[in-house]
Amino acid sequence: MKFDCIKKILICIKFIPNHNFKILLKKIRYLTIQFDNEIEPWELSLFRGAVIDKAGNDHILFHNHLNDREFLYGYPVIQYKRIGKCPMLVCLDYGTDEVHHFFNTGNLAVKIGERDVDLVIRKLNMNQINLQVWEKSFRFKIRNWIALNQENYQKYAQINDELGKIEFLENILKANILSFAKGVKWEIDKQISLRIDKITSSKQVPYKGTRLTGFDIEFRTNVFLPDFVGLGKGVSLGFGTVTIVREN
Repeated sequence: MKFDCIKKILICIKFIPNHNFKILLKKIRYLTIQFDNEIEPWELSLFRGAVIDKAGNDHILFHNHLNDREFLYGYPVIQYKRIGKCPMLVCLDYGTDEVHHFFNTGNLAVKIGERDVDLVIRKLNMNQINLQVWEKSFRFKIRNWIALNQENYQKYAQINDELGKIEFLENILKANILSFAKGVKWEIDKQISLRIDKITSSKQVPYKGTRLTGFDIEFRTNVFLPDFVGLGKGVSLGFGTVTIVREN
């Protein structure tokens, strides 16, 4: 995709209005930028750093740091993913207004760790997404979902039966969905139904110098979630990435 075309598309995004219909339906802008370059799983944080350097540290939504000691707490509206071995940017709502800073430099040459890389865009998808609590359920998968912090891990470990543990995780996942909704300024005023169908795996994943439990889960809920959106801890670094299970 030509660089000038990308900039024109991003300018147009700014003029797509957001709509609320009695809060029951929320429209948000949703942008995914898939690159053609391959990276290793451990390079995702380096890719994030490369994008931040290119865009400029003064653009807070790329990194959510107010300064060296203070964070912008809240749901990240610019997220970094590795999908099919290639990096992706996911921009939600007002995050789509900020991403143009990454493209304003005139080229896509970045430094990922020690590697000089000329990023090539494979695909750019721009949409408006209807966020809504439905009467029906949608099926999803979530990968490397970091559900448990130090406090609730102890509570989880003390639950003896599997059904109790699943119910505990279901409540956390509901809370994560509410955090996502709050982050895009959507006030959910209907009851969320959610059921975990299957815990595919649980494993230790590296996160900020420590190792936490990451779950791969299949679940269903009456809240429609966009593809590749993140839930739980570490969503800006690709943890807790949600994908829609499409019915045949």
